[in-house]
Amino acid sequence: MSHSVLRLLRTMSLAALLTAAPNLAIFAQEATPAPAETAPADPDAVVATVGGEAITEADLGFAAEDMAQDLAQMPPEERRAFLVRILIDMKVMSRAARDAGMDQTEIFAQRQQYLEERALRRAYFNEAIAGTVTEEAARAEYDAFAAQFQPQDEVRASHILVETEQEANDIRAQLEEGADFATLAREHSIDPGAANGGDLGFFGRGMMVQPFEEAAFALAGEGDLSDPVQSQFGWHVIRLAEKRQSAPPSFEQVAPQIQQQLLMRSFTEKVEELMEGVEIDIADPALAARFEAQEAGDAAAEEAASE
Repeated sequence: MSHSVLRLLRTMSLAALLTAAPNLAIFAQEATPAPAETAPADPDAVVATVGGEAITEADLGFAAEDMAQDLAQMPPEERRAFLVRILIDMKVMSRAARDAGMDQTEIFAQRQQYLEERALRRAYFNEAIAGTVTEEAARAEYDAFAAQFQPQDEVRASHILVETEQEANDIRAQLEEGADFATLAREHSIDPGAANGGDLGFFGRGMMVQPFEEAAFALAGEGDLSDPVQSQFGWHVIRLAEKRQSAPPSFEQVAPQIQQQLLMRSFTEKVEELMEGVEIDIADPALAARFEAQEAGDAAAEEAASE
């Protein structure tokens, strides 16, 4: 397990934190359940009352953070009513618990402290960590990546795969006489892509078996045919469709990955800053040894990954 992942696992689940982070909305639209209706801007707006106690838009927002995984499994139009039901249950059950004196127990006080610290951790994550992962930061990271991108040769080719060299020679002869490549591929090729006319799309070096790759990249002009080429799959006749230089993916394609990288980097840096000078004492020697080994191993893995 990587150093960065362990850091993230010491927070609440990353999915829940992302859902709670408004500054990541441009990256997390798929992960963040949207309410069925447009909520009022005022977090104090009252949605319902239960025995005289108000349920506000802010309450619905907090519940949506906690119930993100459940909400993702239901239709958008059902989510808001579901959250209201959860909050109504919460109001009546918490009132019953207070009436029974459950809020006066030691275990309740301990749980309350835990929940308070969890809420503060989430707030800090949103403000001090996720808040730094802006669209501008992501675009700057993308620009640096694009500037260092090294274009590679790519070809787009089609092929017809048959079992014997004689069949391949016969296919090639028909092609030279003007037969349609896609038709022959559908009729004779034993490759699963035959239904697509044998089209393999664009590919770069290292993506195909060696004999096939060498023959495909040796073709010079659009429409050129290879001699029959043998691989472990059979005999290929290859036709070149196009050559080009690869280009970096668009910002929109890689924005989620960039956001994740920036988020993990920001998280790691901030936690290391906060941990500086903090003394940690783990009572159980076996647990302490395991903790230290895990920390040391993941720190070494992170250092190696950065080289």
